[in-house]
Amino acid sequence: MSHQEVPNALRTLNLIDGQWREASGGAWFDKYEPANGRVMAHIAAGTAADVDAAVAAARRQFDGGEWSTMPGAERGRLMHRLADLLEANADEFVTLLAREGGRVVMEPRMMDIPMAIDTLRYFAGWADKLEGRQIPTAGFMGQPTFNYTVREAIGVAALIVPWNNPMLIGVWKLAPALAAGCTVVIKPSEDAPIGLTRLAGLATEAGFPAGVINVVNGQAEVGQALVSHPGVNKISFTGSTPVGRAIAAVAGPQFKHLTLELGGKAPQIIFEDALLERAIGGVAMGLFANQGQTCAAGTRVLVHRSRYEEVLHALAGAARSLNVGDPLDGHTQMGALINARHADRVKGMIHAAREAGARMFAGDEAVPAEGYFVRPTVFGHVSPDAVIAREEIFGPVGVVMPFDTVDEAVALANDTQYGLSATLWTNSVGQAHSVAARLRVGAVAINGWSPLDARLPWGGGKDSGMGRDLSRVALDAYLEEKVVSLVM
Repeated sequence: MSHQEVPNALRTLNLIDGQWREASGGAWFDKYEPANGRVMAHIAAGTAADVDAAVAAARRQFDGGEWSTMPGAERGRLMHRLADLLEANADEFVTLLAREGGRVVMEPRMMDIPMAIDTLRYFAGWADKLEGRQIPTAGFMGQPTFNYTVREAIGVAALIVPWNNPMLIGVWKLAPALAAGCTVVIKPSEDAPIGLTRLAGLATEAGFPAGVINVVNGQAEVGQALVSHPGVNKISFTGSTPVGRAIAAVAGPQFKHLTLELGGKAPQIIFEDALLERAIGGVAMGLFANQGQTCAAGTRVLVHRSRYEEVLHALAGAARSLNVGDPLDGHTQMGALINARHADRVKGMIHAAREAGARMFAGDEAVPAEGYFVRPTVFGHVSPDAVIAREEIFGPVGVVMPFDTVDEAVALANDTQYGLSATLWTNSVGQAHSVAARLRVGAVAINGWSPLDARLPWGGGKDSGMGRDLSRVALDAYLEEKVVSLVM
C-alpha cells in the first residue's frame, strides 16, 4: 500500500478517541478523483489494531464516560450543533463530495447536504423522547405488580458506509445511533472516505466527547475486524448483497443486531394512461442520477405495449442529450463512475449485453478522454431473462421492456431477487394503489422517483436486505427495551 506523495493532495487520517491518528502500521493508500483519474488524497490505511483502539474508545465512553449519563436533551443539542456546522460549511462539502464521488455539484447541493442536515435535526428531536411503557398485568402468584419498561441504547455500533452517497448514508446511520445514546465506529468506503471523515471532524468541533464518534479508514481488513469484533453490539451496513450476506454469516452467531441495506433492480412501470412528458423526465432521473450508482436506480423500465416504442425512443433521446463531463462544471448533467475498475465492469456488462443480442438505443456517444466516464445507456427489445435485465449494474444503464396487462406488469416487477423500491406512472389513483399493494418492495413511489426523507423508513426485503434506515423505525434499531417489575 505504498504510494508516492502528490503535491496538494489531501491527507485523511483516522479519528480515534478524539485524536487524529495515522494508521498503526504506517501505511497509506491513494484515493483517485473519478473525473480525471488523478490522486486526490492520501488515506491512512487502518488495520485491525486501529479497529481495536477505536472500539475500545467507544466502549469506554459508552460504559462509563459522560455520554452514558448525558441527558437526551444535551445529546440533541450537540446534534443540532453538528447540523449547524454542516450548514455553515455546506459549500466546502458540496465541492468535496462532487470531487470524491465524480458527481455533478447539483446533486450534493440539492439533496445530500440539505437532507443530511435535516436528518441530524430530525433525530436530535427524538433524543429526549425515548419513553418507556407502564404495563398492567394480573400480578404474580397472587401479588400485584407494577411493571414498566425503559428504552436503552444497544451499545457500540459499527457503521459501514458505501461510496455512492457516503455523507448522506453515513448520516442516516449516525443520527439515530447518537439520538439513542450509542457510541459509534464508522468505516467509510475506501473509494469515498474524505467527506465523511471531515464530518466527524465537525462533530469534534461541535463538542461531542472523545470516543463517541470514531472513524477508521481502510480496506477490507478494517470492515472484517469491525464485523467480528466482540466489543461491537450493532452493525449497520449499506452495500452489495454478497458482502451483506457475508456480514450476516459472521454477525449472526454472535447475535449482533443487524441492519442491512443492500442491492436493487428497481422497476419503473409506465401504464397506458401515464402522462409521458412528465414520466420520461422522472424515469430518466431515477435511472441516471448519480451515474446510476444507487441501489434504488430504476433500471428496469416496464412500459405498456401501446406506448412502448414512444417511451423507448423518448428515453433514449433523453439519455443522448445529457451532458457528461466535469462534475464541477455547472453545465454538466452527469459525472464519472467511482473508479476505473467499476467503470470497466459496467462497460463489460454493456458489451456482453450487445453480444447477447440486446439492441442499444443510446450509449455510443463520446466521453471525455480522462476519468472514468460511461455514457447513459438505454437497451430495448431485451428478454426479461437477459443478464442485463436481472443483475444489478450500478451504472447508468437501463432496459426498456413491454407488458400487455396489469398482471403481467406486476409479475415482471416482482420477478427479481431484489425487493427495495419501485416507481409507478399512471393517471389512475385506483390503479396506482392497487398495484402498489401487490409489489414486493419496501418503497413504492407514484408519479415520481422514491422520495427520501428522514421521516420515511427506507429499506427492502428479499436480497435487498433487512431492517430500515431513517424514520422512528431506524431509531428503534439502536435501542433495547428493558422491563422492570416490582412485586407489591
